[in-house]
Amino acid sequence: MTASIEIIPAGRLPRLDDRPLEKCIGLVILATDHTTEADFRRMVASDRIGVYVSRIHYANPVTPENLLKMQPSLTQGAGLILPDEALDVVMYSCTSASVVIGDGKIEAAIHAAKPGACVVTPTAAAVRALKVLGARQISVLTPYTIETSRPMADYFTRLGFAIDCFTCLGLSDDREMARIALDEIAAFARQALAPQSDALFISCTAVRAAQVAARIEAETGKPVVTSNLATAWACLRLCGDDQARPELGQLMTRPYGEG
Repeated sequence: MTASIEIIPAGRLPRLDDRPLEKCIGLVILATDHTTEADFRRMVASDRIGVYVSRIHYANPVTPENLLKMQPSLTQGAGLILPDEALDVVMYSCTSASVVIGDGKIEAAIHAAKPGACVVTPTAAAVRALKVLGARQISVLTPYTIETSRPMADYFTRLGFAIDCFTCLGLSDDREMARIALDEIAAFARQALAPQSDALFISCTAVRAAQVAARIEAETGKPVVTSNLATAWACLRLCGDDQARPELGQLMTRPYGEG
């Protein structure tokens, strides 16, 4: 027989904070993405900054045509992150798609759902990061095929960068890109960096390059920017976090306003 337990109402409603966390970052990522959430959990999330994720449909292989197919999903994907609540930053986590869709179109699509948010793309964040680091001559390493790499080469050239060396690994499945061994990333990075370059950019949010960026810098003596390192840095700075974290690489010691 169950005893009768009196349940007593508290007598008042609890006081509510404006937000559970001071700053809110939304990530719109690919359904196949293994890397972005882990990198942002490691580099960005804290007791002050919350990271919230929405996944949108994506089907391999990584080609300009398949990348472009994500554009119609961006508004809905952003809108599913804490619906009807404001976000401080929304980041779309695909570098090659940012090239083929365009930074401006991505920003407009996300603003349709989250009009007050700052919008970050890996491409725009990488450009700002390279400028902050004083890089004008760069080397680029991508995991893509030549077909998918070509628009990226054109993107950086169009924005005024001189590309000394552009190396691609020939992969077409972003799940394989996420499995490239860390030692292999570092080895290919050393080979891809031309001696005269000011910095190396390693593309693709699937590639775990942010984990070895500082190591590559120590081995080469040159700044390294990766897709996820650049977006993490941009999101942190836009949320007012200016803490220098040299263990993550030179970029994480720099304010957002330089360059």
